[in-house]
Amino acid sequence: MKYSDSGVDIDAAARALAGAKQAIRSTWDERVRSDIGAFGGLYRAAPGEPLLVASVDGVGTKVKIAAQTGRYDTVGQDLVNHCVDDILVQGAEPLFFLDYFATGKLREGVLEQVLDGFARACRENGCALLGGETAEMPGVYGDGDFDLAGCIVGRVREEDLIDGSAIRAGDRLWGLPSTGLHTNGYSLARRILFETAGYAPDDALPGCDGTAADLLLAVHRSYLPPVRALWRELGRPAVHGLAHITGGGFYDNVPRIVPDGLCCRIDTAAWIPPPLFRLLQRAGEVATPEMYRVFNMGLGMVCVLAADADPAVPASLGALPIGEVVPGPRKVDVLL
Repeated sequence: MKYSDSGVDIDAAARALAGAKQAIRSTWDERVRSDIGAFGGLYRAAPGEPLLVASVDGVGTKVKIAAQTGRYDTVGQDLVNHCVDDILVQGAEPLFFLDYFATGKLREGVLEQVLDGFARACRENGCALLGGETAEMPGVYGDGDFDLAGCIVGRVREEDLIDGSAIRAGDRLWGLPSTGLHTNGYSLARRILFETAGYAPDDALPGCDGTAADLLLAVHRSYLPPVRALWRELGRPAVHGLAHITGGGFYDNVPRIVPDGLCCRIDTAAWIPPPLFRLLQRAGEVATPEMYRVFNMGLGMVCVLAADADPAVPASLGALPIGEVVPGPRKVDVLL
């Protein structure tokens, strides 16, 4: 089974974006400091001021699991944490967050639970929930359906910007563990578990610690605390690159930070994916390369640290050594 079998075509989205690049760039002036493909957009509002970093995202079809189970308290946290991680990889601290909630018809208690999740994650990440939009659109969304999107804005001093340009051959790769699927791959996961394997949300999954609903609704981890610890203990210059492993997995996200002529060689034998990923692969008969392109496989953030950085520091934060940077024509080489 492939991701495209569940109706999601990553390559089609990439082709559509490539075709729109000229139109997008036509709106820019000298204050735009990033290019298309970065995790967040960089903008200098005024000379001498820190760069503003902005990103927008959703939680995909994870909302279907929330609606199916009537558990709406985690998806708001997911969205905030996902957006925090997307600007964190460029060295940014979050400032504020805005949300968009759309549904066919508002149901009692649903919006309140989602907003509580937004507020909780914003408090934990130290950013303000500045505002949002609630839209009722019958005819667009079916009974009980809803969707979420969010926009985050943060800031980073130019001297603290992480853009991958400091990455060198010999740098070490470390992976910070995820708390599950996070917010990508859910269309494929739902098809495998609920259609192919025939599980129900309340069923305990074999070999896994919890029900399908518990595991699929686990909150997307915010990597702000451990990355702050890396900056504090190693110094910001020692953190050469960060890649958030979301849609596109290792194959599409790691190359976004790697300079030409270098390759992040990732040894998948360095860690054991959590049982949920192994169950999905087995039940869906998913090829191993497809798994590492669709899912985070238990590591939600890849950190590129200087070769001479003290390995005891990332290890103390639960990070795992997963490879190194080498010369090469490909920006990532996933050793399966």
